[in-house]
Amino acid sequence: MSLLEVTNLVIRFGDKVVVDDLSFALDAGERLGIIGESGSGKTITSLAIMGLLPETATATGSIRFEGQELLSLNDREMSAYRGNRMGMVFQEPLTSLNPLMRVGKQIAQPLRNHRDLSLKASLARAIELCNRVGLPDPERIVRAYPHQLSGGQRQRIGLAIALACSPALLIADEPTTALDVTVQKEVLKLMNELVAQEGSSLIFVSHDLPVVSAMTETIAVMRSGKIVEHTTVSELFHNPRHEYSRKLIDTARATEAEFKRFAIGTS
Repeated sequence: MSLLEVTNLVIRFGDKVVVDDLSFALDAGERLGIIGESGSGKTITSLAIMGLLPETATATGSIRFEGQELLSLNDREMSAYRGNRMGMVFQEPLTSLNPLMRVGKQIAQPLRNHRDLSLKASLARAIELCNRVGLPDPERIVRAYPHQLSGGQRQRIGLAIALACSPALLIADEPTTALDVTVQKEVLKLMNELVAQEGSSLIFVSHDLPVVSAMTETIAVMRSGKIVEHTTVSELFHNPRHEYSRKLIDTARATEAEFKRFAIGTS
């Protein structure tokens, strides 16, 4: 049985269909990239998996995670999975982090919710996680507020929160778009290493083909709410079948340095 099975997923905002009959599966330990332009439906798909769709959206079809149908769960029931068995790193951590709470408590929150740790024990674990994601002076970092940190530091905090409970699935939605190139590569390398250490499955959502090809083994190409091609990274580059896939590759290959920039490997 696959870890995650999405079947005939349709997401609407009123009469507007933004995800149209989407189906894919993800095995334990698999890394899937979802790539597409803005408005393709890739981000709203990841939000549906996490149970974070806005109230104005409706979803039909099926999203099964570890055998459980997620679309039938209410928010309280979904919270048992979110931040526990599933974690998510968002595009802009400044908006996803609570500006009024010290980041140490934000890292500690899922540990208190899902691991029943005391505040003292969870804060000690938060310091360990800050160290693990490469933040210098973690004792100082955990006492900081989000606005006191750089963009790269905030994204590392977001990664620490997402991985705090060792989730079976990590979803990363454009996690480096707001960062400069040097910091992007550092964060991607770190994410690559931590996902490998945890043995988590990964869904990496991006519009950037070089980044996706560096982080994943399989790719689903989305356009206008549909998956138009789903194949391995190697097959996509050697034998792209859809016109839109070929366009993405041609655009990325216009500058060969783009691929070299994110040749992060697994080391």
